[in-house]
Amino acid sequence: MKRIVEIVPARPGWYSRWQVGPEATRCYPVSLWALVEETDGSGREVVGMDCAGQWPGSDVNEVGGNFVRYLFQTPDSGRPEDAEPPSPTDLREHGPRLQPAVAT
Repeated sequence: MKRIVEIVPARPGWYSRWQVGPEATRCYPVSLWALVEETDGSGREVVGMDCAGQWPGSDVNEVGGNFVRYLFQTPDSGRPEDAEPPSPTDLREHGPRLQPAVAT
């Protein structure tokens, strides 16, 4: 059994890549990073939970999906080609910013 030591939000640009078929992968944005360790205090590691609620080693990940790796792309370079389309929540949080109108 492992325990969570610390949780921090992930910066934009981090993705988790999953093998979902023989020739197919899918990326999801990483939402948070967690530092986890064995209950005896040994074996620390950092794992990322993606926006689909998946992380390496979880028993409730997408059926047939196997974790491949984390990857980083600068936000201005766009999303990976195998990234899931953005959800309405992603667009609200990371989409175009509305600016207040300037009175003239």
